[in-house]
Amino acid sequence: MNDVLVRIGSNLVERVTGPMHLRVYLQPLMAAVFAVIEGLKDAKVGRSPYFWLLLSQPADRAATIRNGWRSVGKVFVLALVLDAIYQFIVQGFIYPGEMVIVAVLLAIVPHLVVRGLVTRLASQILRKRQAIASTEAPPFDQLPKR
Repeated sequence: MNDVLVRIGSNLVERVTGPMHLRVYLQPLMAAVFAVIEGLKDAKVGRSPYFWLLLSQPADRAATIRNGWRSVGKVFVLALVLDAIYQFIVQGFIYPGEMVIVAVLLAIVPHLVVRGLVTRLASQILRKRQAIASTEAPPFDQLPKR
Protein backbone atom coordinates (compact mmCIF):
# COMPACT_ATOMS: atom_id res chain seq x y z
CA MET A 1 0.00 0.00 0.00
CA ASN A 2 2.84 2.36 0.85
CA ASP A 3 4.42 1.73 -2.57
CA VAL A 4 1.19 2.68 -4.30
CA LEU A 5 0.93 5.96 -2.37
CA VAL A 6 4.57 6.81 -3.14
CA ARG A 7 4.00 6.06 -6.85
CA ILE A 8 0.84 8.18 -6.93
CA GLY A 9 2.59 11.05 -5.15
CA SER A 10 5.62 11.01 -7.43
CA ASN A 11 3.44 10.69 -10.55
CA LEU A 12 1.34 13.67 -9.44
CA VAL A 13 4.43 15.80 -8.89
CA GLU A 14 5.84 14.83 -12.32
CA ARG A 15 2.70 16.13 -14.05
CA VAL A 16 3.59 19.71 -13.12
CA THR A 17 6.82 19.74 -15.13
CA GLY A 18 6.42 16.89 -17.62
CA PRO A 19 4.87 16.87 -21.05
CA MET A 20 1.45 18.50 -21.31
CA HIS A 21 2.15 20.46 -18.12
CA LEU A 22 0.24 23.48 -19.42
CA ARG A 23 -3.03 21.67 -18.70
CA VAL A 24 -2.18 21.76 -14.98
CA TYR A 25 -2.65 25.53 -15.20
CA LEU A 26 -5.35 25.83 -17.87
CA GLN A 27 -7.85 23.34 -16.48
CA PRO A 28 -8.18 25.02 -13.07
CA LEU A 29 -8.45 28.33 -14.91
CA MET A 30 -11.30 26.99 -17.05
CA ALA A 31 -13.02 25.58 -13.95
CA ALA A 32 -12.60 28.98 -12.26
CA VAL A 33 -14.16 30.81 -15.22
CA PHE A 34 -17.22 28.56 -15.10
CA ALA A 35 -17.31 28.95 -11.32
CA VAL A 36 -17.33 32.75 -11.57
CA ILE A 37 -20.25 32.63 -14.00
CA GLU A 38 -22.23 30.26 -11.79
CA GLY A 39 -21.28 32.12 -8.60
CA LEU A 40 -22.62 35.37 -10.02
CA LYS A 41 -25.85 33.61 -11.00
CA ASP A 42 -26.13 32.18 -7.48
CA ALA A 43 -25.67 35.62 -5.91
CA LYS A 44 -28.18 37.22 -8.27
CA VAL A 45 -30.94 34.79 -7.26
CA GLY A 46 -29.97 34.94 -3.58
CA ARG A 47 -28.69 31.38 -3.30
CA SER A 48 -26.16 30.41 -0.64
CA PRO A 49 -22.61 29.44 -1.68
CA TYR A 50 -22.55 26.14 -3.54
CA PHE A 51 -20.52 23.98 -1.15
CA TRP A 52 -22.50 25.27 1.82
CA LEU A 53 -25.72 24.23 0.06
CA LEU A 54 -24.30 20.74 -0.45
CA LEU A 55 -23.58 20.44 3.26
CA SER A 56 -26.60 22.18 4.75
CA GLN A 57 -29.52 21.24 2.46
CA PRO A 58 -29.75 17.44 2.23
CA ALA A 59 -33.21 17.61 0.63
CA ASP A 60 -31.88 19.67 -2.30
CA ARG A 61 -28.52 17.90 -2.58
CA ALA A 62 -29.32 16.00 -5.80
CA ALA A 63 -30.47 19.16 -7.61
CA THR A 64 -27.45 21.07 -6.29
CA ILE A 65 -25.06 18.37 -7.55
CA ARG A 66 -26.75 18.37 -10.97
CA ASN A 67 -26.37 22.15 -11.13
CA GLY A 68 -22.68 21.94 -10.24
CA TRP A 69 -22.05 19.08 -12.66
CA ARG A 70 -23.59 21.12 -15.50
CA SER A 71 -21.07 23.83 -14.75
CA VAL A 72 -17.89 21.79 -14.27
CA GLY A 73 -18.66 18.46 -15.94
CA LYS A 74 -17.01 19.24 -19.27
CA VAL A 75 -13.83 20.43 -17.58
CA PHE A 76 -13.79 17.28 -15.42
CA VAL A 77 -14.20 14.96 -18.44
CA LEU A 78 -11.52 16.91 -20.32
CA ALA A 79 -9.19 16.50 -17.32
CA LEU A 80 -9.83 12.73 -17.36
CA VAL A 81 -9.15 12.43 -21.08
CA LEU A 82 -6.00 14.57 -21.03
CA ASP A 83 -4.63 12.71 -18.03
CA ALA A 84 -5.25 9.38 -19.77
CA ILE A 85 -3.32 10.66 -22.80
CA TYR A 86 -0.52 11.93 -20.53
CA GLN A 87 -0.27 8.62 -18.69
CA PHE A 88 -0.21 6.64 -21.92
CA ILE A 89 2.54 8.82 -23.39
CA VAL A 90 4.73 9.07 -20.29
CA GLN A 91 4.08 5.83 -18.39
CA GLY A 92 2.82 3.53 -21.13
CA PHE A 93 -0.01 2.50 -18.81
CA ILE A 94 -3.20 4.15 -17.58
CA TYR A 95 -4.01 4.28 -13.86
CA PRO A 96 -7.73 5.11 -13.50
CA GLY A 97 -7.39 6.06 -9.83
CA GLU A 98 -4.75 8.65 -10.63
CA MET A 99 -6.92 9.99 -13.45
CA VAL A 100 -9.78 10.62 -11.03
CA ILE A 101 -7.46 12.22 -8.44
CA VAL A 102 -5.99 14.56 -11.04
CA ALA A 103 -9.41 15.44 -12.49
CA VAL A 104 -10.78 16.24 -9.04
CA LEU A 105 -7.74 18.39 -8.20
CA LEU A 106 -7.76 20.24 -11.53
CA ALA A 107 -11.51 20.72 -12.00
CA ILE A 108 -13.71 20.06 -8.98
CA VAL A 109 -11.62 21.66 -6.20
CA PRO A 110 -11.00 24.98 -8.01
CA HIS A 111 -14.66 25.11 -9.02
CA LEU A 112 -15.88 24.62 -5.44
CA VAL A 113 -13.51 27.19 -3.99
CA VAL A 114 -13.98 29.91 -6.60
CA ARG A 115 -17.75 29.51 -6.90
CA GLY A 116 -18.19 29.85 -3.15
CA LEU A 117 -15.94 32.90 -2.92
CA VAL A 118 -17.59 34.62 -5.87
CA THR A 119 -21.06 33.95 -4.51
CA ARG A 120 -20.15 35.40 -1.11
CA LEU A 121 -18.47 38.50 -2.55
CA ALA A 122 -21.17 39.17 -5.12
CA SER A 123 -23.91 38.72 -2.50
CA GLN A 124 -22.25 41.25 -0.23
CA ILE A 125 -21.89 43.75 -3.06
CA LEU A 126 -25.54 43.29 -4.08
CA ARG A 127 -26.72 43.76 -0.47
CA LYS A 128 -24.69 46.97 -0.15
CA ARG A 129 -26.12 48.30 -3.41
CA GLN A 130 -29.65 47.49 -2.29
CA ALA A 131 -29.06 49.18 1.06
CA ILE A 132 -27.73 52.30 -0.64
CA ALA A 133 -30.58 52.35 -3.14
CA SER A 134 -33.18 52.06 -0.38
CA THR A 135 -31.74 55.04 1.54
CA GLU A 136 -31.41 57.37 -1.45
CA ALA A 137 -33.93 60.15 -2.03
CA PRO A 138 -36.58 59.40 -4.65
CA PRO A 139 -36.12 60.93 -8.09
CA PHE A 140 -37.42 64.50 -8.55
CA ASP A 141 -40.49 63.46 -10.55
CA GLN A 142 -41.57 61.06 -7.77
CA LEU A 143 -41.49 63.62 -4.96
CA PRO A 144 -44.85 64.27 -3.28
CA LYS A 145 -46.71 67.27 -4.73
CA ARG A 146 -47.75 70.16 -2.48
